[in-house]
Amino acid sequence: MTPTTLQEAPRTPALPHDADEPPSGTPQTILVVDDLPANLEAAARFLTHHGYRVAVAQDGEDAIERAALVHPDLILLDVMMPGLDGFETCRRLKASAASSHVPVIFMTALAETPDKLTGFSVGAVDYVTKPLDVAEVIARMRLHLTLHQLQRRVEARNASLREEIAAHERTQAALQRSNSELEQLAYVASHDLQEPLRMIASYLQLVEERYQDRLDDDGREFIGYAVDGAKRLQKLINDLLHYSRLVSKERPLQQTDCAEVLKLALRNLHVAIQESQASVTCDELPAVAADQTQLVQLFQNLIGNAIKFRNGPGPRVHVGVRREGDGWQFSISDNGIGIAPAHFERVFVLFQRLHSRSRYDGTGIGLTLCKKIVERHGGRIWVSSLPGEGTTFHFTLASQGNSLAAP
Repeated sequence: MTPTTLQEAPRTPALPHDADEPPSGTPQTILVVDDLPANLEAAARFLTHHGYRVAVAQDGEDAIERAALVHPDLILLDVMMPGLDGFETCRRLKASAASSHVPVIFMTALAETPDKLTGFSVGAVDYVTKPLDVAEVIARMRLHLTLHQLQRRVEARNASLREEIAAHERTQAALQRSNSELEQLAYVASHDLQEPLRMIASYLQLVEERYQDRLDDDGREFIGYAVDGAKRLQKLINDLLHYSRLVSKERPLQQTDCAEVLKLALRNLHVAIQESQASVTCDELPAVAADQTQLVQLFQNLIGNAIKFRNGPGPRVHVGVRREGDGWQFSISDNGIGIAPAHFERVFVLFQRLHSRSRYDGTGIGLTLCKKIVERHGGRIWVSSLPGEGTTFHFTLASQGNSLAAP
């Protein structure tokens, strides 16, 4: 309430070099609250001179109403006022959604520490003491206006990031639902197709057997094409079932002996190994955290491919392993036909084939299954090869239940 406390004092050396220049861009609005008209007039004069827009209020109630109306960028608030003093006015300003974010600087002749702490406790960001030095007031205002703008930008960026994260999570949830529905559809469709396809193949074979003597060469050839197509379709359906079951029939990962897994895989490949005269050797294999059924499928597919894509009789396959951080890096190497580097990524894509069916049978699903199994176990699978020099498939598995970072 001290009169003439908002007079301009002589410029001090602490004044920034551009203090007499108005802020760039849209002028910022300063709400000045003081019960003395002379102080309001002086404040309006020097703030306007420095490029700010000015709104004034003569008491606390008026200040709260004006703040909601003009949305100031900063408030200069006198402490000693009749009615609502500055401390109570600040409390109410901070309690209002319209002004809670606006920085408040107290103008006060109260220089005692308890008074300053009271000001900070009710929400003020700073204070200036009366009689006021204009240079100091402008410098403090600019500091807190800049800090406030930075804070608002950070808050806006954080809000944008939260929305992006929420949108990403919604997209991920939608993708998961879509994938789940597609996997269920693949399972149901392939399961329901098995029986009519089995019937078609059986009756075609029955026609071939019973009426063979009545068919000419073309008829027998056509029947052979139909039976072969039905069998290939049956294999494709079975592979799709395996693919869909990777998720729908998941089991918890448990400590699994890879030596036992390899034994089971080789038992399933017994006929192929005998017919091709293949030899399969292995290192001493560890225990890993795995779904045993899926791990058998992984070994079986990779070793089966090594046998299938051979240069001639007697293919050699080796299952190797070495320690890799907290887990293991496996390798399944062969001396077969090899793969060109340009096709390294393509071999893992669903239904992608590098060779004609007349040369090498298959559906183009096997390596996609391998990739899905390895990734489900927290690992990574990749290939190294050269045409005519054999192929090595590498994959990582965790030794315990944790995920394993890819090398």
